[in-house]
Amino acid sequence: MALLEHEMVSQIFTISTSRNPPSCKADSYGTPTGLHAIADKIGTGAPEGMVFKGREATGKLFREFSSEQATANLITSRILRLRGMEPGLNSGPSCDSYERYIYIHGTNHEERIGQSFSGGCVEMINSDIIKLFSCVKEGDLVWIR
Repeated sequence: MALLEHEMVSQIFTISTSRNPPSCKADSYGTPTGLHAIADKIGTGAPEGMVFKGREATGKLFREFSSEQATANLITSRILRLRGMEPGLNSGPSCDSYERYIYIHGTNHEERIGQSFSGGCVEMINSDIIKLFSCVKEGDLVWIR
């Protein structure tokens, strides 16, 4: 992932996307393509590794979860919720990225970053999502290809 500031690449981040092929369709579990905007920034000030459920901090870091609970791909540290900007592609009935809860977020499985493994979201190393979160604002554009 490249962060553009003033029309220049300012940072490069290693990410992971869906284990399924890219897809904008509901229930595909594919990472949606096209132009998106950051709709919501969630997790300001949360400690690195905080786990979120339903976009709310659980009060527990992923290291505090049992090994059984930690097998799940947890949403950690920060959430950038995306809204599709292209009607019929990633916005609207049966393809809406916002309604699909597509995020850019941290993960408890940082060792998998760089491989395809998510359920549709864009996942990052926790320290990287915190850096990115501090550089962007709601309304900033995200291009996923």
